[in-house]
Amino acid sequence: MDRIRIVGGNKLNGTIQISGAKNAALPLMIASLLTDETLILDNVPRLADVVQLQRILGNHGVDIMAAGKRPGDHEYQGQTLHISAANIIDTTAPYELVSKMRASFWVIAPLLARKHEAKVSLPGGCAIGTRPVDLLIMALEKLGASIQIDGGYVVATAPNGLVGGEIDFPKVTVSGTHVALMAATLAKGTTVITNAACEPEIVDVADCLNKMGAKIVGAGTTRIVVEGVSKLHGARHTVLPDRIETGTYAMAVAMTGGDVQLAGARPELLQSALDVLTEAGATVTPNNEGIRVARNGAGINPVVVSTAPFPGFPTDLQAQLMALMACAKGSSHITETIFENRFMHVQELARFGARISLDGETAIVEGTSKLRGAPVMATDLRASVSLVIAALAAEGETVVNRVYHLDRGFERLEEKLSACGATIERISG
Repeated sequence: MDRIRIVGGNKLNGTIQISGAKNAALPLMIASLLTDETLILDNVPRLADVVQLQRILGNHGVDIMAAGKRPGDHEYQGQTLHISAANIIDTTAPYELVSKMRASFWVIAPLLARKHEAKVSLPGGCAIGTRPVDLLIMALEKLGASIQIDGGYVVATAPNGLVGGEIDFPKVTVSGTHVALMAATLAKGTTVITNAACEPEIVDVADCLNKMGAKIVGAGTTRIVVEGVSKLHGARHTVLPDRIETGTYAMAVAMTGGDVQLAGARPELLQSALDVLTEAGATVTPNNEGIRVARNGAGINPVVVSTAPFPGFPTDLQAQLMALMACAKGSSHITETIFENRFMHVQELARFGARISLDGETAIVEGTSKLRGAPVMATDLRASVSLVIAALAAEGETVVNRVYHLDRGFERLEEKLSACGATIERISG
């Protein structure tokens, strides 16, 4: 099992290239099932989750060709995937594949829309609360699907195809919105999705689907209208930059001090998080190349933040912010409103000497002037990177165990940080 060893105390200076967004790349890959023509995706990050989804799609008979670095490419250019679902040989997604990654459950939508049937295992993935699939099933039923749960599998059929309908989500759901969007593209008639998620990744998927011949308007707002079409065709699409990776490295710079250009980052994708960083004492400067983040000399100011759906402060940056606030001058309050059970990093941050107490959904972080390195264990994807951020600023050595969580969502983390002056290395075995 790989571990990551970090010796803290170095400021970060240089340039970090931001990778394509994992949370857009996965649904975009799944959308390839909607057409028998080739979908070409550029700027796909090299992540364990992407590899796992390639396996899952391969199980359905999808051919995927990955093209890596071409002559003249920048070192950190993402890979290009040529995805062809010309012949879907199997509409079942088995437990042993789906259990490893929650997003893989979404294959139910394009399989049902194109093949009129799907049998998909109930999902696994990160151990963050329940995250049930009931809203996804509700969305498909509104489009005329008949659904049963049988032996841990969701069995969905629509013998005559899906039919447009009204989908009103009782609460904002990114996964539900993705599923509804994909299913509605091939449904007969018009689908109206209300209380839809507004995340940039939803917009990216809708943009790609429209390039494939879908008729979607309103993505990025709470009301999306989809006019069903009989067939989608191939297209080429570039995955948008990862706002969570952007925010993570921005917080690492704020934590350690220094000056880093986040190349390719787009400020409008995470403005609320950048506002919080500015409040905390970092200097955030958008420019033509991306976003420059610096903190030279000034201390870290405490903040009061609640997570919220986009455009609010992302739940996927909550753990990283908590690590940063561990060194603030004063008391911070961080409230988690999206996922229950998303404070698993608290006890691991405490091993560095962070002073954090929990009051229901709120973490109260009393800043301390010094963190000390310690052996720690990653519990989930975002929590694990918060430990890296704390370790970069801590005195002495930290070893982060169970880093496979990191590999699911951060491309070449050690390379990107060490190129900016961090003392960080991967230990195999």
